[in-house]
Parts: sequence; C-alpha cells; structure tokens
Amino acid sequence: MTATVDTPANPRRILKALAALRTATGAYPAGHPMIAEKLREVNEAVQLHIRSGEPLRIDTIHGVVHLNGVPFEGEGEVAGLGVDSIHIGTRVRVEELQALAEILWQLKPDTADEPVSATLARRQVQNITVGRLVPLDTRWRAEQWPDRPETTLDPDYEESITLAQQTFEQLSEGRALDLVTVRDLVQLLMCRVASSHAALAQILSVKQYENLTYCHSVNVAVLSLLLGRQLQLEDDALMALVEAALLHDVGKTRIPIDLVKKPGALDKRERRIMEAHTTLGAQILVQVDGLRPLTPLVALEHHRSVTGRGYPDLGTSVPHVFSQIVSVADIYEAVTGARSYQAPTPPERACLLLARLAGDKLNAALVKALVGAITFFPIGSVVRTSLDEVGIVIRTNARDPLHPVMALLDEAMETALGEVDTSDRDVSGAYRRHIRETLLPDTVRSSELMRSILAS
Repeated sequence: MTATVDTPANPRRILKALAALRTATGAYPAGHPMIAEKLREVNEAVQLHIRSGEPLRIDTIHGVVHLNGVPFEGEGEVAGLGVDSIHIGTRVRVEELQALAEILWQLKPDTADEPVSATLARRQVQNITVGRLVPLDTRWRAEQWPDRPETTLDPDYEESITLAQQTFEQLSEGRALDLVTVRDLVQLLMCRVASSHAALAQILSVKQYENLTYCHSVNVAVLSLLLGRQLQLEDDALMALVEAALLHDVGKTRIPIDLVKKPGALDKRERRIMEAHTTLGAQILVQVDGLRPLTPLVALEHHRSVTGRGYPDLGTSVPHVFSQIVSVADIYEAVTGARSYQAPTPPERACLLLARLAGDKLNAALVKALVGAITFFPIGSVVRTSLDEVGIVIRTNARDPLHPVMALLDEAMETALGEVDTSDRDVSGAYRRHIRETLLPDTVRSSELMRSILAS
C-alpha cells in the first residue's frame, strides 16, 4: 500500500487566487459565475493546506513570501491585495473567504474609516485576520558609530578625509566635480598618506566608525594603491587606479542619505535604488572632462564579479582589472569598518572572507596580492599574544605573515616596553609566542602613544 503524501501549499498560488477573487468581486455583480469560479479556486487552495490541521499563515516580508514563518522559494512579486499578512484558521468557511475578498476590494491605503479587524468582525469573519507589516525603526537599539575617525593619527590623512568630504558634499548639492581637488587628493594619497605608518594603521586595522562614502572612498583608494604596488604597476597606471578608486562610489551622492545609512537589511525596492549608484556614478563621471578614461568604467563595474554576475547586468563580460582591484579593496574596507547593525571585522577574518570569495566573486590572484600587501595583522593592529602580552604591530614579516614585529605595552596600556619579534623560536624550533587575537584600537587609550610608536 502506497502512503499518501500531501503536497505543501503554495502560498504564492493562494495569494494570486485571492487577488483574482478580489478583482472579480469588484468587477462583476454579486452571484456572477466568474466570482463563484474564483471563490472555488481560493477555497480549494486553502483547504489543501488546512486539512492537515495546521492554520495557514502567509506573510510577505521585504518582498519574500513566508508560509507559516518559513520563506517560500520562488520568483515574482505578489501584489494587488493591499495587505502583507493573511492568517486563516482551520475552521474557515467559504463565506468568510468571500467576505475577505469584498473587504480587500473596498480597502484603500491609509483611508479606512475603521480598522480592518473591526470590519472583519462586523462581517462575522472569525477565522481570518489580515494586517500590514510596518518596518521597525531599529535605530534606537543599533549601536551609533561616529561617521569618521574621532582622532586621526596623521595630519595628511586628516586632510585627505576633509577634502574628500568637501568633494562628495558638493556633488550631493548638485554642483560639478572639482577636478583640481580630485587631482590634489590623488597626489596626497600616493605621495604622503600611503607612506605613513600612522595613516595606514587607521586604514588597514579595525575601524570603530561607520565609514560614509567619502571616508570609505579614501580608504579604498589607499588599499587599491597598495594592491597596485604589490602588482608592480607603473606610476601612470597607479595614478589612474587611485583616481578611479577614489571616485568609485560617487553615485551614492544621488542616493537618499537615510537609505545609505539605513540600519539593517534593505528590502527589494531599496536594494534596487542602492544598486543604481553604479550607473549613476558612471553617468556623473563620464560627463567630467579631464578624468582618466577608466574612472567611469570602474564606477560602473565595481560590484560585478569575475564570472560576469553582480550588478548592473552587463551580460557575461568580465570587469576591467582596475574594477576587479577596487572590488577587492572595497570589500576589505567595508567589512573592517563598523555598521550600525554589526561590529567591525578584524583584519585576519576579513582576509579569510576575501579568500572564500576568491575565484567566484573576486579575482583570486588579486586577493592573494592584497593579503600579501597588508598581511593578517597589519601595521597598527592592537593584538594579544599567547603569553597574554598586548602590543601594537609595527612591522610585518613577508616570510612569516602570521608573526609580525610588535611594540609591547605595559598592563596600563600607557608605556611601550620595547620591540618583540613574534617569529622568534626557542632552541627546539617552536615559536615562543603566537598572535592570539586582534583587539579594538581603543584598547590603547592614548592616541599620542599610538602615534609615537608608529612614527618611530
């Protein structure tokens, strides 16, 4: 004897059938055969589920249909009902489904004379509830990070952030891109910021601020420069790369700031708006005389993968290598920075994340080059060793990237005790110490101590 297995209810089918019934109810007079046919389809779809003894709960959250709390796989949006949530009990009557369709037809957004629950009760509908889902404002419980470093360890880095902020604010106000400032910024980053240990410490290590577009763009430009130098690019190519990286996110100046800073996940509509920053950026940059030819292209392509996926949809074409470099730098910079909904990721874990994305999303050779340039414990990282020592990384070790040189600190984190090379081994050949974890930069309370250690 073969056991009978019930086919799971398709919530999209139910919602579409209910939408068709709602439309028929408004288009035809009561008792019309079309209404009866659509009512039969809705009732059969509902009964298929509730005959198992389980109520039917359908919720559409951020465009994703959930059946009894579980996301239902499938494409396409369900629209036309005016509600996001429909819960149907196991004792629902066909007359209640008919009344629901009539109520939904008469329902107008934000203009109802009485709550829908009251209307359902007045129509003797006891086994159905409906509602709209209102997105919660989670900002009250999200950690509020500053928009930029509260203290900068290098004056040139401070100047670069200020110039970038001015440039992006001018674009947000609808003014033209200041090409002179852009060129000055490129020179500042290449000639001074990228050679400062203090500046690199704040760019490469954990960032305890929610880096907005201008600060993020400065950091991505420096990371792209480091990667380009690791690849031994010529100076002219490096200048073009830094300019493109600096301006890769200018399209976000056309995106509402509340959306850019929104805590938590974006819904489908918001995601489409945010993804448009790539094409918006390219449109802005292609109209600026004097920029290098690849700068608009990088703005367009930096969210596309090496396999031709991502956005915007440009077919299966592989992004330019500059776009691929900026993509690697962009992801590293983003995850090591804070967000209102998540703490920053330590560099060693960020490197592992890049490694997982290599080959599918990111160029594996470029990921290897960036990790080789910055290492798992970059200069300026505050770390704890296996001997419970705390120190600041002051030099990396190309031959042994997991064992940098660090400046040891006293227990009060106020005085440097001298240098320790964590790659040192004992007579048996075993390491004397290992880096156990990366600590937050504010573990070292004195910015002057951090500055003096990195400057020495």
